[in-house]
Amino acid sequence: MIKLVQNQANPTISKYIYGHFAEHLGRCIYEGLYVGKDSEIPNVNGMRTDVVEALKNIKIPVLRWPGGCFADEYHWKDGIGAKENRKMMVNTHWGGVTEDNSFGTHEFFELVRQLGCEAYVNGNVGSGTVQEMQEWVEYITMGGISPMAEERRKNGQAEPWKMKFFGVGNENWGCGGNMRAEYYADEYRRYQTYVRQYGDEKIYKIAGGANVDDYHWTETLMKNAHWMMDGLSLHYYVHPRGWEEKGSALEFDEAEWYVTCEKAEYMDELVTRHGTIMDKYDPEKRIGMIVDEWGTWFTAEPGTNPGFLYQQNTIRDAMVAAITLNIFHKHADRVHMANIAQTVNVLQAMILTDGAKMVKTPSYHVFDLYKDHQDAQLITGFGEVPEHVSMTASEKDGVITLSVTNYDVHETAALDFAFETPVSVKAARGLVGTEMNAHNDFDHPETVTIQDFTAYREEGSNLQISLPAMSVITFTLAK
Repeated sequence: MIKLVQNQANPTISKYIYGHFAEHLGRCIYEGLYVGKDSEIPNVNGMRTDVVEALKNIKIPVLRWPGGCFADEYHWKDGIGAKENRKMMVNTHWGGVTEDNSFGTHEFFELVRQLGCEAYVNGNVGSGTVQEMQEWVEYITMGGISPMAEERRKNGQAEPWKMKFFGVGNENWGCGGNMRAEYYADEYRRYQTYVRQYGDEKIYKIAGGANVDDYHWTETLMKNAHWMMDGLSLHYYVHPRGWEEKGSALEFDEAEWYVTCEKAEYMDELVTRHGTIMDKYDPEKRIGMIVDEWGTWFTAEPGTNPGFLYQQNTIRDAMVAAITLNIFHKHADRVHMANIAQTVNVLQAMILTDGAKMVKTPSYHVFDLYKDHQDAQLITGFGEVPEHVSMTASEKDGVITLSVTNYDVHETAALDFAFETPVSVKAARGLVGTEMNAHNDFDHPETVTIQDFTAYREEGSNLQISLPAMSVITFTLAK
């Protein structure tokens, strides 16, 4: 039996844990989110209406842009002003394609406005200057009279935008400059100085953090700059076969299924160990661990540009999403934000598009099932959880949300939950996989979709569940 205990000392699960990441990579921005005002695809100011509405449905809280590796070669002034006058650039990291910068700062904040979410802008430390970064922040947030504010007004935006989060560089140990931790710590200190607060709202400054298990990086950044940061990032991707070959999104056996899910569970160790280092310098947990790139990364879909990182999304990806979100909930006192990579058409995407067609992936449906956990208080579970089962629970406004995942390929899991007070099930919905690689495509968009779930029994303060193999189920419970 698993006892679920509410404790006022438990942390709140930040809604920002459900953040998303949109990089200038492949067809994420262009074709995925942005089609331009003249497109025959329904849009509002160039933003795809179907994609915007789908993202609003899962209560997208924050969107990270413009990268990723792209951020450290992005020069923001090339993406403002009349579109016909914008400087073209070569996306050297992702496919070597030339893009016209038609999606820039104004377009991003228009997208954020339509989504009703917060903006997380990633600045250029790798190839940009301190002045360039300072002027971008001024352009975005200055409400008074200044050179950059006047430039923004000339380009059609009278009032400043709201920018809650700002990242000072990205992956500066790699594509963002191949820096040593000690060097980047000094660069972070210098660059963040000029991320000025022009408006009333404080900008939440995020330092570029570690790659996977580089604990030296976290130690160095915390030791040398913790008092100058609000957040420290962490990046971790699941590659079932390793970095070089990665593995197929659709063609895999049971062994690879389990390796993928177990590698998703490794996030718990990473958050714990990096968090322990952060605790040494920040015992009050003021500084957020910002897991702003996470998810599955498989070999690109055959027949597509390998630099575009387009991959299908199966019920296995849904397992990874649920397992990972459960881990973030468990560590909600330290994990203040996470951004799955990426929003549309790239890696573990929420949405896939092909021209005017759009399909929601199994990962999208997990975010839909989990959206009531946003800003809810974590409920602690005590008791032995069966192998291959992952779970989380929270409470908000008197409603308990319980999400359970069984990533066993064959066996049903019997779960018996005991609550402190009697509860009644108001809704039970979820995903159940019929095959390991069950997925949605443009001809079959609802192969994996949310269905009502009935394999449970209520007895006062107990809830007994027969949890199918390859499933993610969420229960909405009233006390």
